[in-house]
Amino acid sequence: MDVFAELLVLTLAAGTPLVYAALGELVTEKSGVLNLGVEGMMLVGAVASFAVAAKSGNPWFGVAAGIGAGAALSLVFAVLTLSLMANQVATGLALSLFGIGLSAFVGLDYVSVVIEGIQPLGIATLAGLPIVGKIVFGHNPLVYLSLLLFAAIHGFLYRTRPGLALRAIGESPQSAHAIGYPVVRIRYLAVLFGGACSGLAGAYLAVAYTPLWVEGMTAGRGWIALALVVFATWRPWRVLAGAYLFGGVTLATFQAQAGGVAVPSQLLSMLPYVATIVVLAVISRDATAIRLNAPASLGRPFHPDG
Repeated sequence: MDVFAELLVLTLAAGTPLVYAALGELVTEKSGVLNLGVEGMMLVGAVASFAVAAKSGNPWFGVAAGIGAGAALSLVFAVLTLSLMANQVATGLALSLFGIGLSAFVGLDYVSVVIEGIQPLGIATLAGLPIVGKIVFGHNPLVYLSLLLFAAIHGFLYRTRPGLALRAIGESPQSAHAIGYPVVRIRYLAVLFGGACSGLAGAYLAVAYTPLWVEGMTAGRGWIALALVVFATWRPWRVLAGAYLFGGVTLATFQAQAGGVAVPSQLLSMLPYVATIVVLAVISRDATAIRLNAPASLGRPFHPDG
C-alpha cells in the first residue's frame, strides 16, 4: 500500500501541469476564443519563472513571474484576435512558435543553473500516517492549488451568473451583446486567465516538478492540453481525469525504463501521448455530445459593430 500511495502521489504530480494548462484553455474556449498558443505560453512561463527564481532565490517569486509572463503573451494574442480581428488559428500557432523560440533564447544562460525548488508540504506527523498520510499530505503545494482551481472553475462555470454569461458569449456573442454583456471585455479576461494558467503550468514544471531549465521542457504538453479540452467535451472533470491519465502513463514509462524493459526509449517516451489521445478519443466517440458541448462560436471573430 505504501508503494501504491507513492505511485498515486507521483501520478498527481505528473498530471498537474496539464490540469493548469487545460483548465485555462477550457475557460478561454468557453468564451468562444480558440488559442492554440498554449505550448508557447507554457514555455515562456517556465523560463520566466526559472530565471526569476534563480535571481531572487525565491521560487514563489518565480511562480508569480511565470503567471505574469503567460498572461502577457496571451494579451498579445487577445489584441491581435479580439481587437484587430486576426485569424485565431493562425495567430495561436504563431504565438506558440514565438514562445518556443523566445524561451530557448532567454533560457540560454540558465541551462546549467541549479535552484532550490518548491518542496512538498513537510507536515511530518500527518505525512507519516499509514497510506492516507502520503496520499493526502505528501503533495507539492501547487498540486493542491490545481485541485482548488478545478473546483473554482467548475463552480464558476455552472453555479454563478458570470459563468453563465461566459458560456452564453461562447454560444452566441451577438445575443449576449444584444442584452448588454460586454463580449469583447469578457473574452479578453478569459484569454488572460487562460494565459495565466498556461504560465503557471510552465512555472510548475520549472520550479516545482523538475527545478531546472531545459529547452523545450514542456515536451508537447501544451498540445496535449489542447487535445484534452476537445476530447473531454469541454467538461472540467473530464479534463482533470485526462490529465491524471497522462500522468499515470508517463510514470509507467519511467518505471519501465528504470526496470530495463527491452523497448526503445523513444517508443516509451511517446506512449503517454498516444495513450492519452487514444483513451480520450474512445471516451468522446459520441459526435453528438461533442457538437452539443462545443461552444457554438468557437474560433469565430466578433465585433460589436458587426
